[in-house]
Amino acid sequence: MPSSSALRSYDFRLRRPAALPLHIMSAWAVPDECAGRVTSAGNTGIPRHPPNLRPSRMSRSHPAPSLVGPLIASLWLACAATTAHAEPGANVVADIHALAQKEQQPLLDTLRDLVSIESGSKDVEGLNQIAERVAGQLKQLGGTVEILQPTDVYRLDDTPEKIGPAVHAVFKGTGSRKIMLIAHMDTVYLKGMLKDQPFRIDGDKAYGLGIADDKQGVALILHTVALLQKLSFRDYGTLTVLTNGDEEISSPGWRSTITRFAADQDVVFSFEGGGTDGTLRLATSGIGSAYLTVQGKSSHAGSRPEGGVNALYELSHQLLQMKDLSKPEQGLKLNWTVSKAGTNRNVIPAEATAQADARALKVADFDQLEKTLQEKIKNHLLPDSKVDLKFEVRRPPLEANEASRRVAAHGKTIYQELGLSLKVDEKATGGGTDAAFAALKTNGAVVEGMGLSGFGAHSNDAEYVQLNSIVPRLYLTTRMIMDLSTGKLK
Repeated sequence: MPSSSALRSYDFRLRRPAALPLHIMSAWAVPDECAGRVTSAGNTGIPRHPPNLRPSRMSRSHPAPSLVGPLIASLWLACAATTAHAEPGANVVADIHALAQKEQQPLLDTLRDLVSIESGSKDVEGLNQIAERVAGQLKQLGGTVEILQPTDVYRLDDTPEKIGPAVHAVFKGTGSRKIMLIAHMDTVYLKGMLKDQPFRIDGDKAYGLGIADDKQGVALILHTVALLQKLSFRDYGTLTVLTNGDEEISSPGWRSTITRFAADQDVVFSFEGGGTDGTLRLATSGIGSAYLTVQGKSSHAGSRPEGGVNALYELSHQLLQMKDLSKPEQGLKLNWTVSKAGTNRNVIPAEATAQADARALKVADFDQLEKTLQEKIKNHLLPDSKVDLKFEVRRPPLEANEASRRVAAHGKTIYQELGLSLKVDEKATGGGTDAAFAALKTNGAVVEGMGLSGFGAHSNDAEYVQLNSIVPRLYLTTRMIMDLSTGKLK
């Protein structure tokens, strides 16, 4: 446990006794943080009392109030002004870093347990099991915890009938800032695949099914909370934790909950992995899907083709007139990827379908794309065909804002305390995440990629996290929460 003096040096609030006699007030006349520089001899070379205030060895009389009062006040104000803008001392950095080092093995133990529970997005039994495990640990840490079942489901084309739970925990502190930590418990893997990639440590990496995406994020949140508890730090207003069980299927059951809980937060940290180099991300791509359905009329392809309406021809026409809607220069992409038509070689196809993958960096781009698609389908090759188009925003884009930039920039300074550099990416480079749902209605910062460094997400034999990223990430998250809570970062 860090020394009380070390922790006091981090807390910049002044603690001046309310009513002490003037003759003994000199020992308390400045904040605790200044004790080493003004009130204690130590190695500072400064006498305990300034020469003109040193009590006489021959007299018990008190120094003149007219002299002591102004000098004490000036010392107090000068030290307070310096302390209010001080950086955390080396002892504080060392104490928190040392605790983070001690927390590495417990985090790996938690990660082993989480990986050992198979929790594919459609494996409700496994998701209930991992939710119980996560909820139990949050309760032990003192949170108000509940396991939620979905009630507001946004049905997508591939949404399963049953959706897994979410774990919601709230830790109440003594301050005013609201901070939220999110991660997901589900994986892309099917039940039974764990045997091919169980948890194991090999050199500087820990391997396991779903370990990078995103069980490391869940474990990192749990042990960040544990670290704050060991530091006896409760200066936040509320610290909210939310882990959901449907991220890999576009969060149909929990997207609205994430948005609702995040709406009044000052900061939301999302614990998807930081990639191989630990980059924080302030923007992610939005993901959309287009579904095109053409209804025609079947007929014998040999004896009476003119009696039919060839849905495949109409589908081909539609796809060709919508093939150039991408705008790579602004991050908008539309690619038709799946199609199906016909049942038999000698039958004019009565139905044809196609699907497209869409990506965008701005919500408005999806709105405009859908409008364009709906206009395009009005132009038919075959007048008697019927064409319908459905567009889904599976995940909105996350757009960088000034609040997020300030928080990420502060993260860079924290990493520098450890002699490390921290990369921050303001441009979306990959797929979308739940951070985008968190950002929909909040004016606060949303930062993605707070998780461990790793590689191999969605692979069934090579998914890992880097062990050397555990301590820096624990330190970063803990310090971010502390600095936000104490007003060092507005």
